Amino acid sequence: MIGLVLAAGAGRRLRPYTDTLPKALVPVGPQDAPESLTVLDLTLGNFAEIGLTEAAVVVGYRKEAVYARQAALEARYGLKLTLIDNDKAEEWNNAYSLWCARDVIAQGVILANGDTVHPVSVERSLLAARGEGKRIILALDTVKKLADEEMKVVAEPGRGVRRITKLMDPAQATGEYIGVTLIEPEAAADLADALRTTFERDPDLYYEDGYQELVDRGCTVDVAPIGEVSWVEIDNHDDLAKGRAIACQY
Repeated sequence: MIGLVLAAGAGRRLRPYTDTLPKALVPVGPQDAPESLTVLDLTLGNFAEIGLTEAAVVVGYRKEAVYARQAALEARYGLKLTLIDNDKAEEWNNAYSLWCARDVIAQGVILANGDTVHPVSVERSLLAARGEGKRIILALDTVKKLADEEMKVVAEPGRGVRRITKLMDPAQATGEYIGVTLIEPEAAADLADALRTTFERDPDLYYEDGYQELVDRGCTVDVAPIGEVSWVEIDNHDDLAKGRAIACQY
Protein backbone atom coordinates (compact mmCIF):
# COMPACT_ATOMS: atom_id res chain seq x y z
CA MET A 1 0.00 0.00 0.00
CA ILE A 2 1.18 3.51 -0.82
CA GLY A 3 0.00 7.05 -0.15
CA LEU A 4 -1.85 9.15 -2.72
CA VAL A 5 -2.48 12.90 -2.57
CA LEU A 6 -4.72 14.89 -4.91
CA ALA A 7 -2.85 18.17 -5.28
CA ALA A 8 -3.89 19.43 -8.71
CA GLY A 9 -6.40 22.06 -7.61
CA ALA A 10 -6.01 25.81 -8.05
CA GLY A 11 -7.69 27.00 -4.86
CA ARG A 12 -8.59 30.42 -6.23
CA ARG A 13 -10.26 31.47 -2.98
CA LEU A 14 -6.82 31.36 -1.36
CA ARG A 15 -5.25 34.06 -3.49
CA PRO A 16 -2.70 35.62 -3.38
CA TYR A 17 -1.00 32.41 -2.14
CA THR A 18 -2.39 30.43 -5.05
CA ASP A 19 -1.27 32.93 -7.66
CA THR A 20 2.00 30.99 -7.64
CA LEU A 21 1.26 27.79 -5.68
CA PRO A 22 -1.23 24.93 -5.83
CA LYS A 23 -3.52 24.77 -2.81
CA ALA A 24 -1.60 21.83 -1.33
CA LEU A 25 1.50 24.03 -0.98
CA VAL A 26 -0.14 26.96 0.79
CA PRO A 27 1.69 27.40 4.13
CA VAL A 28 -0.17 26.16 7.20
CA GLY A 29 2.71 26.47 9.65
CA PRO A 30 3.47 29.67 11.56
CA GLN A 31 2.63 32.61 9.34
CA ASP A 32 5.62 34.11 7.53
CA ALA A 33 8.00 31.49 8.97
CA PRO A 34 10.69 30.34 6.53
CA GLU A 35 9.93 26.95 4.97
CA SER A 36 6.55 26.81 6.69
CA LEU A 37 4.82 23.44 6.55
CA THR A 38 2.09 22.86 3.98
CA VAL A 39 -0.86 20.47 3.78
CA LEU A 40 1.28 18.29 1.53
CA ASP A 41 4.00 18.21 4.20
CA LEU A 42 1.53 17.22 6.90
CA THR A 43 -0.02 14.48 4.78
CA LEU A 44 3.30 13.01 3.70
CA GLY A 45 4.37 13.10 7.35
CA ASN A 46 1.28 11.08 8.26
CA PHE A 47 2.08 8.55 5.53
CA ALA A 48 5.62 8.14 6.82
CA GLU A 49 4.42 7.77 10.41
CA ILE A 50 2.21 4.78 9.54
CA GLY A 51 5.11 3.10 7.78
CA LEU A 52 4.48 3.84 4.11
CA THR A 53 7.60 4.17 1.96
CA GLU A 54 6.05 5.40 -1.30
CA ALA A 55 3.51 8.02 -2.27
CA ALA A 56 2.08 9.48 -5.45
CA VAL A 57 0.91 13.05 -5.90
CA VAL A 58 -1.48 14.10 -8.65
CA VAL A 59 -0.39 17.55 -9.82
CA GLY A 60 -1.83 20.05 -12.27
CA TYR A 61 -2.21 23.74 -11.44
CA ARG A 62 1.23 25.25 -10.75
CA LYS A 63 2.68 21.75 -10.84
CA GLU A 64 6.19 23.14 -11.30
CA ALA A 65 6.15 24.17 -7.64
CA VAL A 66 5.63 20.54 -6.58
CA TYR A 67 8.29 19.26 -8.99
CA ALA A 68 10.72 21.81 -7.54
CA ARG A 69 10.16 20.44 -4.02
CA GLN A 70 10.06 16.74 -4.89
CA ALA A 71 13.61 15.87 -3.87
CA ALA A 72 13.38 17.85 -0.63
CA LEU A 73 10.08 16.19 0.30
CA GLU A 74 11.50 12.74 -0.43
CA ALA A 75 14.48 13.45 1.81
CA ARG A 76 12.42 14.98 4.61
CA TYR A 77 9.85 12.17 4.87
CA GLY A 78 11.79 9.17 3.59
CA LEU A 79 9.23 8.53 0.87
CA LYS A 80 9.75 7.79 -2.79
CA LEU A 81 7.43 10.21 -4.60
CA THR A 82 5.82 9.72 -8.00
CA LEU A 83 4.20 12.80 -9.55
CA ILE A 84 1.23 12.22 -11.86
CA ASP A 85 0.23 14.97 -14.26
CA ASN A 86 -3.44 15.92 -14.59
CA ASP A 87 -3.68 17.66 -17.95
CA LYS A 88 -7.18 18.98 -17.24
CA ALA A 89 -6.68 20.27 -13.70
CA GLU A 90 -7.90 23.78 -14.52
CA GLU A 91 -10.84 22.60 -16.62
CA TRP A 92 -12.32 19.50 -14.95
CA ASN A 93 -13.12 18.53 -11.37
CA ASN A 94 -11.41 15.91 -9.27
CA ALA A 95 -13.25 12.79 -10.50
CA TYR A 96 -10.89 13.00 -13.46
CA SER A 97 -7.96 13.81 -11.17
CA LEU A 98 -8.39 10.60 -9.19
CA TRP A 99 -8.89 8.63 -12.43
CA CYS A 100 -5.46 9.87 -13.55
CA ALA A 101 -4.02 7.85 -10.65
CA ARG A 102 -5.81 4.60 -11.58
CA ASP A 103 -2.57 2.66 -12.11
CA VAL A 104 -1.33 3.68 -8.67
CA ILE A 105 -4.65 2.79 -7.05
CA ALA A 106 -4.14 -0.77 -8.31
CA GLN A 107 -1.35 -1.07 -5.70
CA GLY A 108 -3.74 -0.14 -2.88
CA VAL A 109 -3.65 3.38 -1.50
CA ILE A 110 -4.50 5.67 1.33
CA LEU A 111 -5.90 8.67 -0.52
CA ALA A 112 -5.86 12.15 1.00
CA ASN A 113 -7.16 15.36 -0.49
CA GLY A 114 -4.45 17.99 -0.81
CA ASP A 115 -6.44 20.52 1.20
CA THR A 116 -7.30 18.52 4.33
CA VAL A 117 -5.35 19.21 7.54
CA HIS A 118 -5.79 16.15 9.74
CA PRO A 119 -3.84 14.08 12.30
CA VAL A 120 -2.30 10.69 11.65
CA SER A 121 -5.01 9.13 13.83
CA VAL A 122 -7.26 9.32 10.74
CA GLU A 123 -4.98 7.04 8.73
CA ARG A 124 -4.69 4.73 11.72
CA SER A 125 -8.48 4.52 12.02
CA LEU A 126 -8.69 3.47 8.37
CA LEU A 127 -5.99 0.83 8.76
CA ALA A 128 -7.72 -0.54 11.86
CA ALA A 129 -10.98 -0.87 9.91
CA ARG A 130 -9.48 -3.11 7.19
CA GLY A 131 -10.53 -6.70 6.65
CA GLU A 132 -13.81 -8.60 6.37
CA GLY A 133 -13.83 -8.04 2.61
CA LYS A 134 -13.90 -4.25 2.82
CA ARG A 135 -12.51 -2.70 -0.36
CA ILE A 136 -13.08 1.04 0.06
CA ILE A 137 -13.26 2.71 3.48
CA LEU A 138 -14.05 6.40 3.94
CA ALA A 139 -12.92 8.41 6.97
CA LEU A 140 -16.12 9.81 8.46
CA ASP A 141 -16.59 12.59 11.01
CA THR A 142 -19.77 11.71 12.90
CA VAL A 143 -19.26 14.39 15.57
CA LYS A 144 -19.11 17.70 13.68
CA LYS A 145 -22.28 19.74 13.20
CA LEU A 146 -22.94 19.87 9.47
CA ALA A 147 -24.02 22.66 7.15
CA ASP A 148 -24.58 22.99 3.39
CA GLU A 149 -21.00 22.96 2.06
CA GLU A 150 -19.81 19.68 3.59
CA MET A 151 -19.51 16.37 1.70
CA LYS A 152 -22.25 14.55 3.61
CA VAL A 153 -22.71 10.79 3.90
CA VAL A 154 -25.64 8.57 4.77
CA ALA A 155 -24.36 5.18 5.94
CA GLU A 156 -26.21 2.13 7.23
CA PRO A 157 -24.79 -0.61 9.47
CA GLY A 158 -23.87 -3.63 7.39
CA ARG A 159 -24.50 -1.82 4.10
CA GLY A 160 -22.05 1.07 4.22
CA VAL A 161 -22.58 4.25 2.22
CA ARG A 162 -26.01 4.81 0.75
CA ARG A 163 -25.58 8.44 -0.31
CA ILE A 164 -22.60 10.76 -0.56
CA THR A 165 -23.17 14.33 -1.74
CA LYS A 166 -23.04 17.95 -0.69
CA LEU A 167 -26.63 18.30 -1.91
CA MET A 168 -28.36 16.85 1.12
CA ASP A 169 -30.21 18.06 4.18
CA PRO A 170 -27.53 17.96 6.92
CA ALA A 171 -30.07 16.51 9.32
CA GLN A 172 -30.27 13.35 7.19
CA ALA A 173 -26.53 12.69 7.18
CA THR A 174 -24.63 10.16 9.27
CA GLY A 175 -21.54 12.35 9.08
CA GLU A 176 -19.05 14.16 6.85
CA TYR A 177 -16.49 12.53 4.60
CA ILE A 178 -13.23 14.31 5.45
CA GLY A 179 -11.32 13.59 2.25
CA VAL A 180 -9.28 10.53 3.29
CA THR A 181 -9.99 7.02 1.95
CA LEU A 182 -8.39 3.60 2.10
CA ILE A 183 -8.71 1.80 -1.24
CA GLU A 184 -7.69 -1.84 -1.51
CA PRO A 185 -6.16 -3.10 -4.79
CA GLU A 186 -9.21 -5.26 -5.47
CA ALA A 187 -11.37 -2.13 -5.83
CA ALA A 188 -9.14 -0.38 -8.37
CA ALA A 189 -10.73 -1.58 -11.61
CA ASP A 190 -14.30 -0.99 -10.46
CA LEU A 191 -13.42 2.45 -9.12
CA ALA A 192 -11.60 3.48 -12.29
CA ASP A 193 -14.61 2.49 -14.38
CA ALA A 194 -16.99 4.36 -12.08
CA LEU A 195 -14.80 7.47 -12.18
CA ARG A 196 -14.68 7.38 -15.98
CA THR A 197 -18.46 7.11 -16.15
CA THR A 198 -18.71 10.02 -13.73
CA PHE A 199 -16.47 12.52 -15.50
CA GLU A 200 -17.76 11.51 -18.92
CA ARG A 201 -21.27 12.29 -17.68
CA ASP A 202 -20.14 15.68 -16.33
CA PRO A 203 -16.49 16.83 -16.03
CA ASP A 204 -17.46 19.08 -13.10
CA LEU A 205 -18.34 16.15 -10.84
CA TYR A 206 -16.34 15.11 -7.77
CA TYR A 207 -14.66 11.77 -7.22
CA GLU A 208 -17.17 11.29 -4.42
CA ASP A 209 -19.76 11.14 -7.21
CA GLY A 210 -17.70 8.20 -8.46
CA TYR A 211 -18.15 6.58 -5.05
CA GLN A 212 -21.90 7.12 -5.43
CA GLU A 213 -21.73 5.52 -8.88
CA LEU A 214 -20.15 2.46 -7.27
CA VAL A 215 -22.88 2.30 -4.63
CA ASP A 216 -25.55 2.62 -7.32
CA ARG A 217 -23.94 -0.33 -9.11
CA GLY A 218 -24.30 -2.47 -6.02
CA CYS A 219 -20.73 -2.19 -4.71
CA THR A 220 -20.14 -1.65 -1.00
CA VAL A 221 -18.31 1.45 0.19
CA ASP A 222 -17.63 1.30 3.92
CA VAL A 223 -16.96 4.02 6.50
CA ALA A 224 -14.69 4.34 9.53
CA PRO A 225 -15.65 6.95 12.15
CA ILE A 226 -12.63 9.02 13.18
CA GLY A 227 -13.89 10.12 16.59
CA GLU A 228 -13.58 13.62 17.97
CA VAL A 229 -10.69 14.92 15.87
CA SER A 230 -9.59 18.44 14.94
CA TRP A 231 -9.34 18.75 11.16
CA VAL A 232 -10.30 21.20 8.42
CA GLU A 233 -10.72 21.31 4.67
CA ILE A 234 -9.01 24.50 3.52
CA ASP A 235 -11.07 26.29 0.89
CA ASN A 236 -10.69 29.95 1.90
CA HIS A 237 -8.75 32.27 4.19
CA ASP A 238 -10.97 31.56 7.21
CA ASP A 239 -10.28 27.85 6.75
CA LEU A 240 -6.58 28.62 6.41
CA ALA A 241 -6.58 30.33 9.81
CA LYS A 242 -8.26 27.25 11.30
CA GLY A 243 -5.76 25.02 9.53
CA ARG A 244 -2.84 26.89 11.05
CA ALA A 245 -4.35 26.57 14.51
CA ILE A 246 -4.88 22.84 14.03
CA ALA A 247 -1.54 22.13 12.35
CA CYS A 248 0.42 23.44 15.32
CA GLN A 249 -1.23 20.75 17.50
CA TYR A 250 0.28 18.00 15.38
